Amino acid sequence: MPTTLPEPDADERAHSRELAALIRNEIAANGPMPFSRYMMLCLYAPGLGYYSAGRAKFGAAGDFVTAPELGALYARTLAGAFAPSLRELGDDTDFLELGGGSGAFAVDALREFAALGALPNRYLILEPSADLRARQRERIVRELPQDVAARVAWLDRPPEQPWRGVLFANEVVDALPTTRFTLREGEVFEEHVDVDGEHFVRVDRPADALVAGAVRHVERALGRTFEDGYRSEILPQLPYWLQAIAATLERGAMLFVDYGYPRAEFYLPERRDGTLVCHYRHRAHADPLHWPGLTDITAFVDFTALAESGVGAGFEFVGYAPQGQFLLASGLLDLAQADDEVERVRRTAEVKRLTLPGEMGERFQAIAFSRGLDDVLAGLRMFDLSRRL
Repeated sequence: MPTTLPEPDADERAHSRELAALIRNEIAANGPMPFSRYMMLCLYAPGLGYYSAGRAKFGAAGDFVTAPELGALYARTLAGAFAPSLRELGDDTDFLELGGGSGAFAVDALREFAALGALPNRYLILEPSADLRARQRERIVRELPQDVAARVAWLDRPPEQPWRGVLFANEVVDALPTTRFTLREGEVFEEHVDVDGEHFVRVDRPADALVAGAVRHVERALGRTFEDGYRSEILPQLPYWLQAIAATLERGAMLFVDYGYPRAEFYLPERRDGTLVCHYRHRAHADPLHWPGLTDITAFVDFTALAESGVGAGFEFVGYAPQGQFLLASGLLDLAQADDEVERVRRTAEVKRLTLPGEMGERFQAIAFSRGLDDVLAGLRMFDLSRRL
């Protein structure tokens, strides 16, 4: 258990204990819980999960900082990159953001769309958290003109009717409940969570056919087998998830930005305990069993698997590149200019955070797909590194 993390206050401890009790009860009823189920409850259990409860998640007051929280440049650059596609699609187009965070991206993107004359008919936010949805709505109403804010609507589930437009997800795939696997005597085991006295513990059980098949697929793609004791993450549900969110997008584009690696780097032999990472008050740690409900739990993204899923869902592959190169090729530096010296210095610092290799520039990757569009995200294609996938 981490010992250098700040201690939660009494209310936070009570909140975590309530979620822990829910998890304990389910384990008592059904036996050890797959880690993916544990992660799902920790993040999304109604009223108790990390993203479902009321504490601030993003920015200085939260546990981590995302690109939209640094300032407006990230959203403005992407809005400019998407504008040609929205114009090509014509009237009655939608922009769908998966997981709206604090609402910062929506506000800045809509301002830029308006300035460019490329406002979508609707700006949709698929947000499962009632708390975050309320925060987003308050910010959008407060900061945008009424006619622009009126274009924003929230969804409980992916669109069920055919639609045209753009789907965007920033740091969403890393938060999908992940399966953890390991190998014993050549056989695939799945990591579970059990109870030992007062504590949660991780235990391994033989994997079912879906998980074992997904691991064997990765081994075949890598051209090698995993050694006994090797442990990592995999998302066997990723193709089904992507199909579910994008099946009704009849014409348009999808962009996913997240931290991760191509498959060959994700499953390096020396990365023997996977990529799982937790965040609590701007500190990273490796114990997902510590204070459930108060800690963000994520895993890096296998971008090769994401590419396979997008193409498998019937989309054309557009390109794959590090975030820094993509943003620079999409006009980031032009937007960083400012007459005011203080603002110019602030924007320069923002550019560095977004693009430098030691910051977000290479750790974050961008991947895009399209259906029925002629010109999509030219800046991404300019630095396409899909040969690495």
